[in-house]
Amino acid sequence: MKKIPFFDYPALFRLYEAEFVEAFRNASGRGAFIMQKDLDDFERTLAEYTGAKHAIGVADGTMALLIGLRSAGIRPGDEVLVPSHTFVASAAAAHHAGAVPVLVDCGPDHLMDVASAEKAITNRTSAIMPVQLNGRVANMDAICEVAAKHGLKVIEDSCQALGAKFRGKQAGRFGAVGAFSFYPSKTLGCFGDGGAIITDDDSIADNARMLRDHGRGKSGKVEAWGYNSRLDNIQAALLNVKFRYYDKEVERRRSIARQYHERLKTIEKLRLPPPPDSEPDHYDIFQNYEIEAEDRDELKAYLQDRGVGTIIQWGGYTIHQFEKLGLSGNVPYTESMTQRYLLLPMNVSVDDEAVAYISSAIAEFYRRGTPER
Repeated sequence: MKKIPFFDYPALFRLYEAEFVEAFRNASGRGAFIMQKDLDDFERTLAEYTGAKHAIGVADGTMALLIGLRSAGIRPGDEVLVPSHTFVASAAAAHHAGAVPVLVDCGPDHLMDVASAEKAITNRTSAIMPVQLNGRVANMDAICEVAAKHGLKVIEDSCQALGAKFRGKQAGRFGAVGAFSFYPSKTLGCFGDGGAIITDDDSIADNARMLRDHGRGKSGKVEAWGYNSRLDNIQAALLNVKFRYYDKEVERRRSIARQYHERLKTIEKLRLPPPPDSEPDHYDIFQNYEIEAEDRDELKAYLQDRGVGTIIQWGGYTIHQFEKLGLSGNVPYTESMTQRYLLLPMNVSVDDEAVAYISSAIAEFYRRGTPER
């Protein structure tokens, strides 16, 4: 029996250990801890990579969304459309900006359902927040068309999609603001929390830089109530190392996804994400490999018994199921999907042999027939 963790965190350090140690030593030796050259370099690299005019490093992905919403002019009482199938931070950012998150459904691609979003628009709706989940970009032509029709701002939660594209355009580039997370398990992950905002709007960028640093403007004088939300300079130095290998790591993820698809595509009780290059409008980076599986809980236990770690994203709950938050929405597909969705191991520490082992175990489970309940 093999032992395959869902995510091998120590492997993140071992992968480029010597370069990480040198980057830490270099930044620390210069006393470069807060908003120094390493952060400037990272922001410039991120802007160039995404094609954005501005990139602003912040403390984490949640703050990227919160600061992005505030910088784009979202005000207390405004409604922001958010898919229920996302991490709670998406809705939390709207709440902490003083807005009201309004939950909408997802479709079979697990991304925002455009028809559901349009039905939820009221005269208080000011923004729509598509979540580019699992490393895939939603149908942004349709979302931007709805936004333009109703005068809404588009704030992209691209925390799981750095480098993913729709019709050749990078995630985070379709609206007023794009937000990214560098949580350790992300495709570009640091060794703690980290995040960034991208925008082409000079005013939004100025506001974001001010809000991330206690509200201090360019003169150094405080101009607004802000936050202590700067991307740590040492984390930026480590991210600079990882960025050198980012395209290679994305291609490895795409290779793993391709292998999963080939090995699992004939199992009728599974719904798989589209394989790489199967849809010309999409370039997916496979932050996660999220399937829908009949007898999901039994499959998860079966894989665990064979040494394979899997995850039911967000503990098996989507936002509309957190009753104490007081949110609701008409989200039938999301509701039913929570009984079926499952993440398989997807990261660069997973080798071809592990993919074959995991796939064989899944096939074996379904060959056994439906488990008795």
